[in-house]
Amino acid sequence: MHVSQGRNAGLWLALVSAFAFGGSGVAAKPLIEAGLDPLHVVWLRVTGATLIMLPVVLRHRALLLRRPGLLLGFGLLGVAGVQTLYFAAISRIPVGVAILVEFLGPALLLGWVRFVQRKAVSKAAAIGVVLAVGGMAAVVEVWSGLAFDPLGLALAFGAACCQVSYFVLADHGSDGDDAPDPVAVIAYGLTIGAVVLTAVSRPWAMDWSVLTRQAALGETDVPAVLLVGWVVLVATVLAYLTGVVAVRRLSPQVAGVVACLEAVVGTVFAWVLLGEHLGTPQIIGGTLVLAGAFVAQTAKKQGPTTVVASGSPVDTVAPESRAPVLER
Repeated sequence: MHVSQGRNAGLWLALVSAFAFGGSGVAAKPLIEAGLDPLHVVWLRVTGATLIMLPVVLRHRALLLRRPGLLLGFGLLGVAGVQTLYFAAISRIPVGVAILVEFLGPALLLGWVRFVQRKAVSKAAAIGVVLAVGGMAAVVEVWSGLAFDPLGLALAFGAACCQVSYFVLADHGSDGDDAPDPVAVIAYGLTIGAVVLTAVSRPWAMDWSVLTRQAALGETDVPAVLLVGWVVLVATVLAYLTGVVAVRRLSPQVAGVVACLEAVVGTVFAWVLLGEHLGTPQIIGGTLVLAGAFVAQTAKKQGPTTVVASGSPVDTVAPESRAPVLER
């Protein structure tokens, strides 16, 4: 009964995380259109979350010395890399398209395993890759020479490459007595990401007056600071915490499947709140991408996969125990 209750709680946490993450782009895009640089929006998001999580960092000071590779990888890839590339992408292409491009992540990781590491993958995994790639071709309408901004698509693709690291790193070291506290991992990842983003984004050059004005959320004007609050508290702190704890209670495979709802939530929010309507090719292609992500995330690989962060191996995925999973 105890195990069943834990899995049920994990499922609910994964659902909350998917919905919270799905609303990030809808809240961030009006800030960008109001005059903020995408990098500055990312900096506000990550730094605001870091300040909230600072007590956790102070409490787990020794973790940085115990797991430097894990924390650096999470901060650089799972936080700074994903957020920066994603927000830069939505400044040029619709939110729904950017999210769908990111869900090429499972296919990308399996492609690395098969063609770079030259290790076998299951037939189901191969089917997932074909579905995801075929669906993405429909989303971007390759037959018309790409229906969306090529740079925006490239940025979203880069976010997909970084995003794969999120669940893999979140699940790293989850077994054994020496497993790091997932909340501490999140707190350190945000802190490291904030330090990197401060150096890159130069927030002292930001137009701070934008935060005192209104921003257009579709046809409604809302205070810009309210959108920042949503991005920080809900789409970052709540989303990351519930997502990582869900992985620990469920498994990266199951949590990753639930995370597919993020693309649906983000696309629906963008449709309703921002008026970003996707055409029939995007809807059909998006369905195929999510189906491919579902199959790829539940498929069992035939050998270990090493994930590298900052030039150092930080995690080895055990065969038939973990699968590539995805969430922002």
